Amino acid sequence: MPSRYRERVREEADGCLILTIDTEEPCLLLYMLKDWQEIEKKVSALPSFNKAVRRIQRLLVGHATDVDMDANGRLLVPPALRQYANLEKKVVLVGQGAKFELWNESSWEAKRKEWLEEANGDLEGMPEELLNLSI
Repeated sequence: MPSRYRERVREEADGCLILTIDTEEPCLLLYMLKDWQEIEKKVSALPSFNKAVRRIQRLLVGHATDVDMDANGRLLVPPALRQYANLEKKVVLVGQGAKFELWNESSWEAKRKEWLEEANGDLEGMPEELLNLSI
């Protein structure tokens, strides 16, 4: 965990984080406990007879794992989650507001390049909310 986030994680989550898989990309999602509890509550409340919902519940909630940050800001990622995201020696932690994404460095670079090429002037399929957003 980068040093600039460690104190906040210690204060807000007492160093306890939740790690789970991203169901669309080969990366992991890292949440502070309070943020994860809200997501888990919402996902669990969805109708489980819907196949897509049940798939998300099984994957997202089923892979959720408590991880503790040590005094040096390190996290021990369980083998099954490391394997899912192909985590090796070099990883990338990407801030996403209320969560982080944890990527294999080469996978991140490839997807980042792909997304940048897709976004290069292509507004087709862009949600109206984003088209009206001024950055």
